[in-house]
Amino acid sequence: MAPQRFREQFDQIQRSMPGVPLAMGPDDSAEFFYEKGVVLARDGEEARLVEDTVREHFTTFAGLAPDQVRRAGPETNRTGITRIRVGDPGEGDRDGDPTVAGALRSLRAVEGRAGRRLISRNHVVSIAVNACPGDEPVPVPVGEPPNPAPAATPYDADTAVGVLVVDTGLMHDYRSCPLLLHTDGDAQIRECDDDGVLQQYVGHGTFIAGLVAAVAPNTDVTVRGTLNDAGAILESEFGEKLFEAVDQGGWPDILSLSAGTSNGRTDGLLGLQAFMEELRDQRTLLVAAAGNNASATPFWPAAYADLPGWENSVLSVGALRADGEFGACFSNHGGWVKAYAPGERLTSALTGFGTPVPYVYQHSTYDACRFGFGYACTCQYPRHNGVLSEPGDAPAKPDQVMFEGHAQWSGTSFATPVVAGMIASYMTEGKETDPRAARRQLLAANTGFAEVRGAHVPALLPPTWRPGPVEPPPAPGR
Repeated sequence: MAPQRFREQFDQIQRSMPGVPLAMGPDDSAEFFYEKGVVLARDGEEARLVEDTVREHFTTFAGLAPDQVRRAGPETNRTGITRIRVGDPGEGDRDGDPTVAGALRSLRAVEGRAGRRLISRNHVVSIAVNACPGDEPVPVPVGEPPNPAPAATPYDADTAVGVLVVDTGLMHDYRSCPLLLHTDGDAQIRECDDDGVLQQYVGHGTFIAGLVAAVAPNTDVTVRGTLNDAGAILESEFGEKLFEAVDQGGWPDILSLSAGTSNGRTDGLLGLQAFMEELRDQRTLLVAAAGNNASATPFWPAAYADLPGWENSVLSVGALRADGEFGACFSNHGGWVKAYAPGERLTSALTGFGTPVPYVYQHSTYDACRFGFGYACTCQYPRHNGVLSEPGDAPAKPDQVMFEGHAQWSGTSFATPVVAGMIASYMTEGKETDPRAARRQLLAANTGFAEVRGAHVPALLPPTWRPGPVEPPPAPGR
């Protein structure tokens, strides 16, 4: 049985994708979410091989229907992959999909002979891989400054570093925040529901843009609303959307991405492969979040930083706790994570500058701090009543808070733009025009280190970042 936190997140993403039946996998462990009844293959000859092999396998084994196997999308496109239907997406429940599992099994011998993957699930790429942290964002007192605070570097249009943020869109009043005067991009599609309550993960992209601009004021930040559906998108669509983002404004100096997925493999995402190969041949540096599952399992596309050929073009970023001394409890970790930065209780722009906006907590009050950490981490403290899965028959009324300007948020989502900003700042200060060279030079010159799960890791700490206290959790019942 998958942990409750994943089931809540699954329900949330499924509501944002009502026409796409999803399942949790592998089996019922909920390591990732994926589209039911569909697999991905490279278009052309490989897609035909996958179709024929799956159909033959389904003819042989009882309970699998070969007449369901057919193309479910264009046979060719820029991403080089096509969707193949292998079963009825409406059958079964969310705890796995036998038809997809059967299709994957049918290609094992063929893949073994080919020496590479030919078939894949259609994974959900998301900014919110699970329900941790459990109650953020939280408002901060009016007038509380950002953390990191704005650096003193002046803006110069001729030398400004271009940063593309692929995330949720910008809030309607983002320009009322002085930090975001040199930010542009897509508007958030729907900020509030019919009752005027801020939608889930709305403001995420605005918050990230504020972090980049605070650490590196000499930047032109563009925010694309690619992940406006509760921060989630199918793998089969994401590659095309990334191409659209760089087509629209050109390849940036730095691409900041706070989204991804694990897939149980060590060779990347089939649906992103074409984009990642083109990225490798550009000058752009992809700075990508390592994910919030407290896992050492590779999280894509961040883990491309550990694959031969992408070492210079991708930098994977994990999160440090509030004091910057150790890893945050939720942060993914392992040798594939190449740098860590503050990612707990950061303060940046959200929404409502002069126009307060209400937010009802969507998370529940279950004990999200499941990793045995002995500090009051953001997974559990402070706590609020949410609306997803309150205990008991009569759930408490969900807490409603008001945002007016800044908020506090935690996650590798936010450590990522901090590092993107530090690289951009290094480019300005060192008059370095190559972002990949700036990344190498910054890491080589860095003297900060932290401890993450017993490992000594590079810690990138912005000069204007203020460490916070780390306290033990309250006694039970308090």
